[in-house]
Amino acid sequence: MSQPTPRPSPPGGSTEAAGPAPARPARTPWTTRTWVVLALVGAVGGLLSGAFGVGGGIIMVPLLLTFAGMDQRRAATTSLAAIIPTAVAGGATYLANGEIDVPVAALVAFGGIVGSYVGARVLRRISLGWLRWSFVALLLGVAARLLLIAPERGVEVDIDARVALALVGTGLVMGVASGLFGIGGGVFLVPILISVFGASDLSAKGTSLLVVLATSVVGTVTNLRGGMVDLRAGAVVGLAATLTSFAGVALAFALPPRLSGVLFAVLLVFSAVQIALRARRARRAA
Repeated sequence: MSQPTPRPSPPGGSTEAAGPAPARPARTPWTTRTWVVLALVGAVGGLLSGAFGVGGGIIMVPLLLTFAGMDQRRAATTSLAAIIPTAVAGGATYLANGEIDVPVAALVAFGGIVGSYVGARVLRRISLGWLRWSFVALLLGVAARLLLIAPERGVEVDIDARVALALVGTGLVMGVASGLFGIGGGVFLVPILISVFGASDLSAKGTSLLVVLATSVVGTVTNLRGGMVDLRAGAVVGLAATLTSFAGVALAFALPPRLSGVLFAVLLVFSAVQIALRARRARRAA
């Protein structure tokens, strides 16, 4: 009797076709090139994480796909695991300089954890075509706003009931987007904290890393239970990323707020392009 044909992975790593029991990611042979590639990917991701307060997955995942020969699922889970030590190192550096707003981080993280679950477990079965393009438009709109404002440093977010609900809602949207589109929450959170809540650019980045740490731990634990994490690859990428995250934080403090906003707007445009490309691939495969 012939064996049933295994169900292929979704194009571009799209979660809506993943199915309830995804296959475990294949392991790649460990050669000298593998070690070097993973270390370089981690170094780039760590620098980006420290400088902009993001997870680094928006850069690390495409690099792992292109140069490490990973499939979409393994690249995403490796990146998520690697960001845990990176966020600890970068977040600790921001905290030592008084640039983390813990109450804001707690409220956003609560919404983000719930949103990640919704995005990964519930909404993955719906058609994501219009959602993708809506989120692309949102990212481009936020990028445009960042170009029009100059973040101030030394300011704090005043929290009342309305602001608290808005922060939880922001985390919810961030988590859903992360679960659906495979982008790190920091790419969405940092510019929103700056442009909507009036946080300083440094505080937004430090606070974002604390939120990213919480959501990365939850996501990685879930992936570990499903046997979806290559811990050795994650450790290599994470170690390299951790080492360069300190240089990234130093760069963040050295950049003028205006230039920091412009560079983050460029990162948002890059993120929007990544999602748009996935949308096109999914549409062609449909």
